[in-house]
Amino acid sequence: MVKDSKPRAGSLAFWPRKRARRIYPRIKTYPNSEKPQLLAFAGYKAGMIHVIEKQQARIGKKVWEEDTFVPATVIEVPPLLVIGVKFYKKTTDGCKVISEIVSKVVDDEKIKKYIRRKISAIKSNESDEKWKEIEGMKDKIAKIRVLVSTQPWLAGIGKKTPEVFEIEIGGKPEEAFEYAKQILGKEIKASEVFKEGYFVDIIAVTKGKGTQGPVKRFGVKEQIRKNAKHRRHVGSLGAEGVRRVLPGVVPSRGQMGYQARTECNKRILKIGENGKEVTPPSGFSHYGVVKSDYIIIDGSVPGPKKRLIMLRSTIRKQGVMIPPKIQKIVFTNHN
Repeated sequence: MVKDSKPRAGSLAFWPRKRARRIYPRIKTYPNSEKPQLLAFAGYKAGMIHVIEKQQARIGKKVWEEDTFVPATVIEVPPLLVIGVKFYKKTTDGCKVISEIVSKVVDDEKIKKYIRRKISAIKSNESDEKWKEIEGMKDKIAKIRVLVSTQPWLAGIGKKTPEVFEIEIGGKPEEAFEYAKQILGKEIKASEVFKEGYFVDIIAVTKGKGTQGPVKRFGVKEQIRKNAKHRRHVGSLGAEGVRRVLPGVVPSRGQMGYQARTECNKRILKIGENGKEVTPPSGFSHYGVVKSDYIIIDGSVPGPKKRLIMLRSTIRKQGVMIPPKIQKIVFTNHN
């Protein structure tokens, strides 16, 4: 007898295709790390440039170096300010917060006026007694994450309201505890987290394109010219006997873009401190001038300019790290 069921034909890819909850994504998974250090960083997308890099070419056993024209993305990464530490324990319902410490830096008048744009009521509880209290529950601590604030007022983005989010610390809980105690209330630079040649995962919210039809959203073929009613629509809505349109049966109109996406294994070509090196003479269109630290990523990055991009230590490890050999930065097309 013929089977009365079969797997669905075609892939729904990312489903449901709905708008992201917020304009910058949340990192749900972190890689394992032996060293106590931050496992992610964040920066603002400035634009794209071209880089001339010396790469190895191979034909059979013959190997030589040649100049390669590489498209690259500039991400401005002003230092992150560590304003708190959160301690988690494992439960049957996942990890739960057992305690947290907020740094005294949030009481500083210069920092307070910016951070309170994002968090209205935040007070410091940092003290030696609080650290001793948490040290007494070291056996329960499974994960340690720092609460960081971006500093967009240091960048060329022309923005003052910071983003506040958590970043996990790698290493053993004992080492992570000492590292968190050391960096609380201080600034962390991108060069302390990543090195040139490292592979990172880029997590960002893509460009929003609003409501689009099935032809643009799913690549459905247009109807022939003899179709009397519509041409940019789906021909069939499913089986006749069901008497209703099943969910996911057919591509339909809806939200396109503005969704959190991850691109794995993007190579870091350069990490620098002088933004003038990578800024075109007229500045990046729709962004401006890179004023603080920057990272050059090989290839493109999801999201429009000025959007916060999350960089995470890669989970799917690549081969051996090859330090990049950049010969020149070319501003051919930075629009």
